[in-house]
Formats: sequence, structure tokens, C-alpha cells
Amino acid sequence: MDSALPEWASERLAGFERHLAAERGLSPHTVRAYLGDVSGLLEHACAEGLDDLAGLDIGLIRAWLAAQHASGVARATLARRTAAARAFTGFARSRGWLDNDPGPLLGTPKAVRHLPNVLGREQMTAVLADEPAPEAAAQPHAAALAWRDTAIMELLYASGIRVSELCGLDVDDVDDGRRTVRVLGKGGRERVVPIGLPAAAAVRRWQDTGRPLLATERSGPALYLGARGRRLDPRTARRVVHARIAAAGSVPDAGPHDLRHTAATHLLEGGADLRSVQEILGHVSLGSTQIYTHVSVERLLSAYRQAHPRA
Repeated sequence: MDSALPEWASERLAGFERHLAAERGLSPHTVRAYLGDVSGLLEHACAEGLDDLAGLDIGLIRAWLAAQHASGVARATLARRTAAARAFTGFARSRGWLDNDPGPLLGTPKAVRHLPNVLGREQMTAVLADEPAPEAAAQPHAAALAWRDTAIMELLYASGIRVSELCGLDVDDVDDGRRTVRVLGKGGRERVVPIGLPAAAAVRRWQDTGRPLLATERSGPALYLGARGRRLDPRTARRVVHARIAAAGSVPDAGPHDLRHTAATHLLEGGADLRSVQEILGHVSLGSTQIYTHVSVERLLSAYRQAHPRA
């Protein structure tokens, strides 16, 4: 734990880490972010003279957030740090480390929501049509990676799943007959996502023809594998997406999360209802999904302004 903190604070932070990972089931990324935020709060409080968690009050927390704001921290980051502080004080109160929970007294800075980056249908067609095809007999390893990368692109666009969810898939999570994928999402929530014929075919080819060329004893049940046979790392998957999109030529750069945005937007534009898209994406709140209705409207307005003579 953080060596800049006194021992008592490090112990409290370690307890909070166990709570986030084991009891709340948050992703490793979220756990790291919350721990970093709370560590910063405790460092600030200790520098102000706090020598026991029982003395952590609303004044100290607000002073810490004010210092963050003054240093130019973005609203979205302030909102997350406020949420982390609120989660920590609630946890501390439940453990009896605080007599009163100051968390509910904290306001949440409203984050500025930017419309997500979305590729057009023609752009996605160009990206997915650009498939390297090495001669499998002469270059089996390269062919396997090419088939894997195609299966990555097709599945991300077909399903709208997160890159971490894609890398966490096991072979048995794909139901080829029903053309669905079982996904373990944030907070350990499981959902079943439908996929289309091109994605199902690409995944089947990778699974039947490409994966056996890379699989080793260390592969386990992982669906997607790295070049050395281990479960695919999200960083590698991101590189694959950026490389495939760059290879398409005139398509602007995008990452896996942009493909998620693109899939959701194209679903809504194609007539899917908001609740269905919410289920597919694994959003807990419908409000998280509603951003894509704004994207669709903005795209409609943009097309109108470009095409109508009296726009």
C-alpha cells in the first residue's frame, strides 16, 4: 500500500481495497482509480494534521476537492473522486471507523458529457472489408493472428461489448447455434448478447482454424489468445483495433470503445429500442444509454444541414 501514508491509514486503505474487489465486485481498473483517489484524500488529510480516521469530516473532504479543482482537475475526474470519497466514508462508517458518514453531504460535480466518437456505416464496411489474408500453408502463425484480429473486429462491432469483456471470454461463452455470446460485465453482472452472421462466422473460423495454431498448455479456456498462446491482453486488443482501422485508409482513428459507441448508435438508427440497447451494452442505468439518442439526432441534423438547400 502507499508508503506515503502512515500505517493506520494504509491499513484502512487496504480494507477498502478488499471491500471494493471482493464485496462490490468492481473491475480492477475501477478499484485502482478509487484507491488512488482515496489515497490522495488521506494524504491531504494527514498533511492537515489528521492522525486518526475518526477525525475525517466534511470540511477536510471539501478542502481536498477544492484543492483538486484549483489545480485544474477535469469535472469528470472530480465527479469520480467525489464518488470514491463517498464510497470510502460509507464503508468506514459501516466498519465503525467513523461515528458519522460525511459522504451524503458531498455534492457531485456535474461532468460535461461529450458526444462519443462514432464511425459511419460506410466506414465500418471499409474497416471490416480490409482483411489481411496471408497464405495459411506458408505462414500459419500469421494467418492465425489475422483470423483472430478479424474475429476481434467483427465481434466488437456486432455486440458492442467492452474490450475487457471480449478478452475475458472463454470458448464455452460462444453459442454458435443461437449466435449469442455470454458476457461477464461490470460488477460481475452476466448478460447474453446476440451477434450477427458475419461475426459468428469470423469467430467460428478463428475458433476452429486459427486458435489451435496458437493454443498451448497455458491457454486454458480463453477464447482469444495472444501470439504466445496466453489469454489476450486488452492492450493488445486495442492495438489490433487501431491497426485495422488505420489500414482502412480514410477512416478516422478509433479504439474498441469507439466501436462500442458505433454499434449502439447503429442499432438505434436501425430501429432498436433504447431498452434493448441498454440490455446489449450492459448498462445499469438507462441514462447511460440515452447518450446514443443524442448522437443519432446530431448525425441527423448534420446530414440535414449539409443536404438541404435552406438548412
